[in-house]
Amino acid sequence: MKSLQYLNKYFLKYKWRLLLGILFTIISNYYGVQMPTYFKEAIDSFQSNIDHAESTDFLWLAIKLGGFYMMLSIAKGFFLFLMRQTIIVMSRYIEFDLKNEIYTHYQTLDQGFFKRNATGDLMNRISEDVGLVRMYLGPGIMYVINLIVAFTMIVTQMFQISPSLTFTVLIPLPIMSILIYRVSSRMNAMSALVQKEQSMLSTIAQETFSGIRIIKAYSREKETEQKMNQRAENYKNQSMRLVLVNAFFIPTIMFLIGISVLIAIYYGGILSFSGNASEKISIGSIVAFIMFVNNLTWPFASLGWVSSIVQRASASQKRINEFLETKSNIVNTNDEALDFQGKISFQHVSFQYPNSDINAISDISFDVSKGETLAIVGSTGSGKSTISSLLMRQYDVQSGSILIDGKPIQSINLPAFRDQTGVVPQEVFLFSESIRENLRFGVNENEINEEDLIEVCKLTHVYHNIQDFPDQFDTILGERGVNLSGGQKQRIGIARALLKNPSLLILDDCLSAVDTETEEIILRNLEKGKNDRTTILISHRISTIRNATKIIVIQNGERIESGTHEELLNLKGCYFEMHEQQLNQDKD
Repeated sequence: MKSLQYLNKYFLKYKWRLLLGILFTIISNYYGVQMPTYFKEAIDSFQSNIDHAESTDFLWLAIKLGGFYMMLSIAKGFFLFLMRQTIIVMSRYIEFDLKNEIYTHYQTLDQGFFKRNATGDLMNRISEDVGLVRMYLGPGIMYVINLIVAFTMIVTQMFQISPSLTFTVLIPLPIMSILIYRVSSRMNAMSALVQKEQSMLSTIAQETFSGIRIIKAYSREKETEQKMNQRAENYKNQSMRLVLVNAFFIPTIMFLIGISVLIAIYYGGILSFSGNASEKISIGSIVAFIMFVNNLTWPFASLGWVSSIVQRASASQKRINEFLETKSNIVNTNDEALDFQGKISFQHVSFQYPNSDINAISDISFDVSKGETLAIVGSTGSGKSTISSLLMRQYDVQSGSILIDGKPIQSINLPAFRDQTGVVPQEVFLFSESIRENLRFGVNENEINEEDLIEVCKLTHVYHNIQDFPDQFDTILGERGVNLSGGQKQRIGIARALLKNPSLLILDDCLSAVDTETEEIILRNLEKGKNDRTTILISHRISTIRNATKIIVIQNGERIESGTHEELLNLKGCYFEMHEQQLNQDKD
C-alpha cells in the first residue's frame, strides 16, 4: 500500500468531490437502514393487533409497506447515483491527471532512458497500469467507504435491538477478515507478475506491428505468431491463477454471510421465546436482523473484489512510481535567454554509452563557427552520430568538454539552444498527420505561410513530389510516413529543419536514401543560406561532404585525419581510400 500513498496529492486536489461522495454515501445508507427498521415496527404493530385486524387492514398494511419501501428505495437510489457521480467521476479526473503527469515526465527523460526501456512497457504503464489504479481510485475507494458507513449504521441499529444477537451474528466476520488478510499478500505478488506479462505482451505486439514489413519480407509470420502465442499463454496462465484466487473470495464470503442469516433465525427464535424480558425480541426484530445481514452481504462480498483491486493497483502504481522517480541524467540549469552566435568547440571529448565497455568516441577535438560547414565522415559505427547526440546534449560527456559560444554546454539554456537548432537524422520520423503539419512541427504555425512551405520544399527538391499527391500539402501520411519513399521522407525532414531557419543545422547522414543527382541539387541549394548559420554534415559518402569548409575523418571513435577535401586527398590516407572506393562504385 505504500506505493499508493503517491496518489494522496490527488485526493487533496479533489477533496470536495470526495467529501461530497462520502456525504452522499451516508445519506444513501441512512435510507437503506430505515427499510428494515420500518419493517420491524410495522410487523410488531401488526402482530400486537392481529386478533383485531380485518382483511382491509392486511391490504392497507401491504400498500403502506410497499409504498413506503418504494419511497425509501428511490431516495436511496438517488443518493447512490450522486455517490457514484462524485467518486467515480473523481477517479476519472485523477486518471486524466496521472496520465498527463506520466506523459510529461516521459518527455523530460534523457535518450538513455528510452534505450533502456521497451516502448511496449512504456505504453503499458501509461494505459493498463493507470487503468488499474483508476479502479482503486473509483470503485475501490467507493466500496470501502460504503462498507465502513453501512457497517457502522447497520451494527448500531442491530445493537439497539439486541446486543447479544448482534455479537452472535457477527461471529463469522472476523474469520472473513483474517481470510482476506492472508490472501492479500499472495494476490499482490500475483498481480505484479500479471502486469509484467502484460508489458511483455504489449512490447511484442508493438514490435510486430512496427516491423510487419520485415516480418513479411522474411516470411517469419509463423515464428512471430508462435512467439506471441507463447507470451499470451504466459499472460493467460498468470491471469488465471489470479482469477482463481479472486474467485475464491465471494463464495466464501457469501457462505459466511449465509451462516450469519441462519444464526439470526435460530438464535433470534430462541430469544423471541425467552422468558428473560431484557433479552426477548420480537418477530419483527428477527426479520429486521435478516434484512440487516442481507444488507451487509454486498459490502462484505465486495471486500474480496476490492482487495483484488487494491493489490493490483498497488502493483501497478509501484511500476508507475519506478518511472516517475526516475530522474533525467540531463538537467537544464539555466533559463536565461540564449542568442546562439554559431561557435561550437569540442575539446578532447570522450564518451562511452551506458552498459558498454567500448568507447564510442575518444579524444575528439574540433572547432566550427558561424558561416562554416564542418563535415564528419567515417564508416558505419565509427561514432559519427554520437557526436551529434552529444552536441544536442542527449548524453553528457564522460571527459573533455563541449563549448557553445565559449560556454560549457551544461551551463546554457538547453531548450533555447535546441530551439535554434535544426537536426535531421538518417531515419527521419514523420507523424501520422498531413505533410503540412509535419513540416510545421518545429515552428509556430502563425509565423509560416504557404509560400514558406513551398520555398523550403523547393530547396530540398521535394515540392514536385508533393504536387503529385491529390491533396498536396494536406496529404495524410501513414504511420511513420509509410506512404513515402525513403528519399522523400529524408527530404521532407530536411525541409522541416530549414523551416525553423536554424542557427545550427545538423544533417546526420540524411541524404543516404537519395540519388547522387538529387543530393547535388539539395547541397547546392543549401549553400544559399550557409553564411547565416553553422552547418554540420555527417555522412559516410564523400560526395555529400566534399565542399565542406572543414572535414574530419572518424575511425573507431577516433579522429585520424582532418582538412579540406583537396588536403585530405593529397594525404593519400584513409579519406583518399574511401574516395577512390566510392568513385569506383559509382562507375560500376
